[in-house]
Amino acid sequence: MKQKKDPNRYPKGLNRKKVRALIDHYDHQTDAEAIAEAEAAYRKRSSVLIEVPVKLLPAVRELIHRRAG
Repeated sequence: MKQKKDPNRYPKGLNRKKVRALIDHYDHQTDAEAIAEAEAAYRKRSSVLIEVPVKLLPAVRELIHRRAG
């Protein structure tokens, strides 16, 4: 029997098998494992979240864009 083509579209680098593995990972993760993973990501300081008034957002985006070059 011929398999049906997967109707889903995946981001570059992902496919049905990889997505299924991710879902299985998080479905079977204990609460303690989920907390440890979240805490580890929080400690990783490669980015930061800040609150910016909506009115200033276009100016902030422009500054970031110019800085990124």
